[in-house]
Amino acid sequence: MTSKGKILVVDDDRLVLATLTHGLVQAGYEVIDADNGDDAILLAREHRPELALLDIRMEGMSGFDVAAYLREALQTPFMFLSAFADEDTVAKVKELGAVAYLVKPLDIHQIVPAVEAAFANLRGRIGGSTPTEPPRAQGGDEVLGQTEAMAVGVLMHRYSLSRRDALTRLRRMAAAEGRSLPDQAARLLEAVELLALPATDQA
Repeated sequence: MTSKGKILVVDDDRLVLATLTHGLVQAGYEVIDADNGDDAILLAREHRPELALLDIRMEGMSGFDVAAYLREALQTPFMFLSAFADEDTVAKVKELGAVAYLVKPLDIHQIVPAVEAAFANLRGRIGGSTPTEPPRAQGGDEVLGQTEAMAVGVLMHRYSLSRRDALTRLRRMAAAEGRSLPDQAARLLEAVELLALPATDQA
């Protein structure tokens, strides 16, 4: 069977790592896995994955450290998987330019559509296509831009929603305020970043 794509998965929890690796392999991906940031960088240099799925908080190098290297040295796109969605974390994820932000706990049935959507989005950009309507990943999930994917991650954490339910809530918020989905997502992230500022900076 032809691989759908090569993905690097990094998590210092070996059970989570094994679960993610097994689920993504079953879904048709070639998976390279690492349980720490140093190994992740070595493997990325050797295998040149098309996408990386990174845990944020790990012993030694953090997911943020790995992401910064992937972006600068290899131009490898990445998405984050984390149990944390505080304002500082969200701001850093956005600053680094993650293609998606998934909040634990997640089961593999939520992660695979997000990975498929990320691959579809990245390949659409490479091909230079400008579809008249948003492409959809397998399973019917709409491919989201970086801002929308980030906003969905925030809503998943804040309201304990699945990815699909968080996207539905974001769409309803946009419709209620007469805004486009990207505009509503940007406003949500701006509000989160404002909360992360010290009180003196908010004045």
